[in-house]
Amino acid sequence: MKAIITGGAGFIGSHIADRLIEKGFEVIVIDDLSSGKKENIPKKAKFHHCSILDEKVKGIIQKAEPDYFFHLAAQMNVRRSVESPTFDAEVNILGSLNLLEALKDLKLKKFIFASSGGTVYGEQKEFPAKEDHSLNPLCPYGVAKLAVEKYLYYYKENYGLDSIALRFANIYGPRQDPYGEAGVIAIFATKMINGDPALVNGDGKQTRDYVYVKDVVDAVIKVMDVEGSDIFNIGTGIETDVNFLFNHINEYTGAGQEERHGPPKSGEQFRSVLSSEKILRECNWNPKVSMKEGLDLTVEWFKKKLKK
Repeated sequence: MKAIITGGAGFIGSHIADRLIEKGFEVIVIDDLSSGKKENIPKKAKFHHCSILDEKVKGIIQKAEPDYFFHLAAQMNVRRSVESPTFDAEVNILGSLNLLEALKDLKLKKFIFASSGGTVYGEQKEFPAKEDHSLNPLCPYGVAKLAVEKYLYYYKENYGLDSIALRFANIYGPRQDPYGEAGVIAIFATKMINGDPALVNGDGKQTRDYVYVKDVVDAVIKVMDVEGSDIFNIGTGIETDVNFLFNHINEYTGAGQEERHGPPKSGEQFRSVLSSEKILRECNWNPKVSMKEGLDLTVEWFKKKLKK
């Protein structure tokens, strides 16, 4: 079996690449390294340094004739999407269409798309949100993710392209970038290990649904066998606030920092949590790594990385 992963040098994509190689897949990674790192790519994977916007990506895909396609490459900075919605749409919508056009006539078993449960629902009315929750994204990033979901329906109806859209909660774990906008756990861990002050945005009571990357990869593997096309939330159904993250990582690292608060991020959602009842029912998936265990595993990984 052959699989292509866009964004395979990134945090989540590289973990998926590792697992597929363990399962005996031939893996091809497409990544422009704008945020991913070459060191994350498994040695057994074939790597193409290429943007999903580049016309040559179509030739790479059509020559490979993959059985499965995992699309994780994205412009993933929410604030940048607000500042430049056209740039966000170019990468996240037009880039995705570039891939789908290359795939529409191939005999693909499944197109698996990394959508965003944290943004497509907007301000939640129900907690946790199920897949049939109203869809009112409040940022261009969420609008683009939802647009691609709609295009997947179009390609299914017109070309028979089966797809699974995974609406991810807030994923954390080893290899997460601590220098970008996303990833408060990676940011806190890095700062506290290095002895730098960590700042909590706002009152720290804003909640998210944090799911450990190993659990996410398990879910991705499970949905490969789903018949036809579908949409699934990937979350824990548990809300965790930023103050808990700060205090747990502070205690675990022995950083001894005083809890300091800065101004809140403008336009930030206050609560976000996803129901994973559907994927439990249909694929027998549920997260196994607890919040505390996942935090400790993540901090240990950053400790080793920062010592190098």
